[in-house]
Amino acid sequence: MKPDFFKRSALSRQLWEFRREFLWVGIFSMIANILMLAPTLYMLQLYGRVMKSGSELTLLMVTLFLLFFYAVMAFAEWLRSRLLVRAGVRLDEALNSLVFNASFEAYLNSARRHVAEAFSDLTNIRQFLTANGIIAFFDTPWTPVYIAVIFLLSPFLGWLSILFALIQLGVTWLSNRLSMKEIQIATDAGNDSYRYVQSKLRNIEPVHAMGMAGNLRQHWYRLHDASLAKAEESQDRQHRQQSFTKFVRYSMQSLTLGAGALMVIDGKMSAGSMIAANVLMSKALQPLDLVVATWKPFVQARTAFVRLEKLLEDFPERAPGSRHQDPFGEIRLEGLSATAEGRKTPILDNLTAMFPSGKVTVILGPSGSGKSTLARCIIGVWPDKKGRVLIDNEPVESWDRMELGPHIGYLPQDIELFDGSIAENIARFAEVDSIKVIEAAKRTGIHEMILRFPRGYNTQIGEAGSILSGGQRQRLGLARAMYGNPALLVLDEPNANLDDAGERSLLDAVNDLRKAGKTVLLITHRPSVLAAADILVVMQQGHIIHCGPRDEVLALLRPTEKKAG
Repeated sequence: MKPDFFKRSALSRQLWEFRREFLWVGIFSMIANILMLAPTLYMLQLYGRVMKSGSELTLLMVTLFLLFFYAVMAFAEWLRSRLLVRAGVRLDEALNSLVFNASFEAYLNSARRHVAEAFSDLTNIRQFLTANGIIAFFDTPWTPVYIAVIFLLSPFLGWLSILFALIQLGVTWLSNRLSMKEIQIATDAGNDSYRYVQSKLRNIEPVHAMGMAGNLRQHWYRLHDASLAKAEESQDRQHRQQSFTKFVRYSMQSLTLGAGALMVIDGKMSAGSMIAANVLMSKALQPLDLVVATWKPFVQARTAFVRLEKLLEDFPERAPGSRHQDPFGEIRLEGLSATAEGRKTPILDNLTAMFPSGKVTVILGPSGSGKSTLARCIIGVWPDKKGRVLIDNEPVESWDRMELGPHIGYLPQDIELFDGSIAENIARFAEVDSIKVIEAAKRTGIHEMILRFPRGYNTQIGEAGSILSGGQRQRLGLARAMYGNPALLVLDEPNANLDDAGERSLLDAVNDLRKAGKTVLLITHRPSVLAAADILVVMQQGHIIHCGPRDEVLALLRPTEKKAG
């Protein structure tokens, strides 16, 4: 039965899956540490047998045995290191998709966390599992064995070894108490400085154009100086602790040698036993000293573990959605409400409506009326909502996203394109179907424009489509939304950056989609697209105030407009 600890999270369960590897690492550590006694035995044989007998053959045989034990010890240490490296790689392979999906969900849900750190956390955990820190964990339990052998050589030196080991443990515990909080504070300060710069680089054009770099640099200086101060304070303390630890360790080794020399003078032990006891004391304290040296990576790995565990707990892997037939695109809202953190009033308030399949529904309303939030709710990406959004009478959450995704075309207000070719962006970075890519481009009227680029559809657009104009990015995003003839298209201000020619292409594309029986939800401020509407929806302050056939809704709006005029 698994311990409760390993039931806490997906991360803990994955670590539990490597218990056999850790067991073998423990076995190889046992072999290596037992063979660490070989130099002591060799020394005792030299002083106790070889030097007394003067036998060169005995010396040769003892030396050959020692070399054999060294070879086995080196092989055992190599095997355990290889096992840990492979376990770290396998852990990464087992978790990277979970971390990617959890980071995706966290960002999608606007979680107040820096999800990019999740991959750094996974790297920290993997590196700790393959570094000296975990080796110290497996070697430390053998400290009592070395002390027990010292007891066999001399009970007095054995008790002295216990005293020194307790002192070393006390130093380790004190280092933990003094350094853990400071290490975390320094790490957080460094991350804050790094994240500040990264966030500003995403908006580099207005920063440069309006001369904001100097002002932002002053803000960054304050964060960076605080980070340096915390790092310096933390490192100074760690160096002091390491220096004190070395002083304690070297002092204890020398005192052990001095105590052994006193016993040799009193005739209570041989010179070989004295030197052997000193070597054993060094081996006994070495893992404890390694724990102190690797304490910072341990603290960082533990912090990364807790943070990554929390991320995977808050955003667990989604169960595969139900398999459905290809959707027709009928949308129904049932008591839909949506809100956001820090907002007192809802963005959408108890909406109930039905948008029939195969029709073009145009949604109008002033800024802040909830149109874009409604679009996000319909495609299932808005986190804080109540009520239901049904696609073909099935809740949108029940659909398998990998199955539903190709049947949805979505164009957000902020066009998000990705570093890659034009063809890859239109094809949604799936395997490029040239026929479908060209068909989508022709529908949006950008085929000829693309051919004018030096490499045509293979042109690399740069990060976020940096080589394209705003109108080109919008039309390319529209082509991506139409790729593969999806059953449902949700277009949020698709004509915001279009010129007259682009808007005519948009209207032609919408009319073609209607003829093909596709469902189109089009959010706009421009009245020019009303000619393409079958259904007209008017929103105000999170409510639908009018919904019905275009001409009927326009007839209702005209008296209001005349009265307002």
